[in-house]
Amino acid sequence: MFQKYRSTAEKIGDNMKMVGIIFSNIYDATMGELTKHRTVASLPFGGRYRQIDFVLSNMVNSGMSSVGIITKYNYQSLMDHLGSCSEWDMNRKNGGVFILPPFGTGVTSIYKGKIEALYGAVAFLEKVNAEYVVMSDSTVLCNIDYDKVLEQHIASGADVTVIANKEQMDTNEVQDLVLEMDNQGKVTDLAIQCAAGENSYIGMGMYIINRQLLLETIQDSVAHGLYHFERDFLQRKYMKNQINIGVYHFERTVLRNRNITAYFRNNLKLMDDKVRGEIFCENSPIYTKVRDEVPTYYGDDCEVDNCLIADGCKIDGVVEDSIIFRDVTIEKGCHVKNCIIMQGTTVSKGTNLEYVIIDKDVVITENRTLIGADTTPIIINKGEKV
Repeated sequence: MFQKYRSTAEKIGDNMKMVGIIFSNIYDATMGELTKHRTVASLPFGGRYRQIDFVLSNMVNSGMSSVGIITKYNYQSLMDHLGSCSEWDMNRKNGGVFILPPFGTGVTSIYKGKIEALYGAVAFLEKVNAEYVVMSDSTVLCNIDYDKVLEQHIASGADVTVIANKEQMDTNEVQDLVLEMDNQGKVTDLAIQCAAGENSYIGMGMYIINRQLLLETIQDSVAHGLYHFERDFLQRKYMKNQINIGVYHFERTVLRNRNITAYFRNNLKLMDDKVRGEIFCENSPIYTKVRDEVPTYYGDDCEVDNCLIADGCKIDGVVEDSIIFRDVTIEKGCHVKNCIIMQGTTVSKGTNLEYVIIDKDVVITENRTLIGADTTPIIINKGEKV
C-alpha cells in the first residue's frame, strides 16, 4: 500500500493545491480523418469550441494555476487555438499552460499508454508546487468542479480517486474502465476494455493522485516496460491488493467522444436544453478563443429549425438539426439536415446534405447531394472542394 503518501483532512486549505495534466493525443487514432492534421484535443466541437476548452476551463474554474498539456505530434493547431491563454486567464508569470512535447524519443507514432505519455512530463511534475495531480482525457466533455473531487479524495484516504458516472448505454459498447462498488462505496471489481453492466460505474478518464506517488509510479512502470495507467497500474495494483481506489460519482451530463459516431451524435445532443444547460453552466463557464465576428445574417427565404449557429455566418437555405460553426455560407436552394459544418465552409446553391461532417474551409459546389447515416456520417476533409 502507498500509506506514506496519503493525506489527511487537516491538509484541506492552503496545501490543497492541484496541478492539471491533459492528454491531447491519446485517442487520435479513433477519430480518423478528423485528426489527420490536428490533435483530438483541438478538434472543433459545439459550434465555436475545441474539445480542450472543456477540460481546461474545468481546471481553471477549480483554481488550478498550472496545467500541462501532453502532446506528441500535430499540435500546431492546438497551439494556435490556445495562443497566450488569456481567455482562460492563464497568461501569467507564475504558472500558466505548458505544452509538453516528447523529448529525445524520435518516435512520432501514437502513445502506447498514459504512463508513456506522462514520462515526457516528469520534469514538469517535478517543478510544480502542488501536492495533487488531476489527470484528464480531452475526449470526455462535462462541467465538473475538481475541488469537490479533491475534498472527497482527501477525506477517503484513497491513493487514487477515479471520476466515474453511471448512465444508460449500449451494453455491448466497450468501455476503457469499468468499476463495481458495494453499498459502502468500496470497489469490488475493476475491469478494462469491457462492456459495462447495469449498475457499473464507467470511468471518465479523470483521476486525482498524489504528485509524488505519480512520479514514483511513472519511474517504476517505465523501468519495467509498463505503459498503460489503467491496466498496468490501477488494475495490476488492485488485483494484488496494493492500492486503495476511491470513486467519485459524477451525476451530470457526460459526453464521451470516443469515436466518430459518438462525436457526431454528441454534437447534435447540444440541441437538448438539459444537456446544454449542464455542460454550459453560468457559474462555471466554458472559455474559448475569442473571435470578433459580425452577427449571422439570415436571408428572407431561409428556414432554420433546432440548430446551433455561430457568428459570422450567412444563411439563405434550409437548415435543420445541425451545428454550424463560424463564417459558414449556406446559399439559396440548399437543404442541410443533421450535419456538422465547420468554420469557413461554403455550401453552394442547390446542395442537399444529410448526416455529413464537413471540416474547415471546404467548398461544396452547386447541386451536390451527400447523404450519410447516423452511425456512419460522411466526412469531408479540411480544405477540400467537392
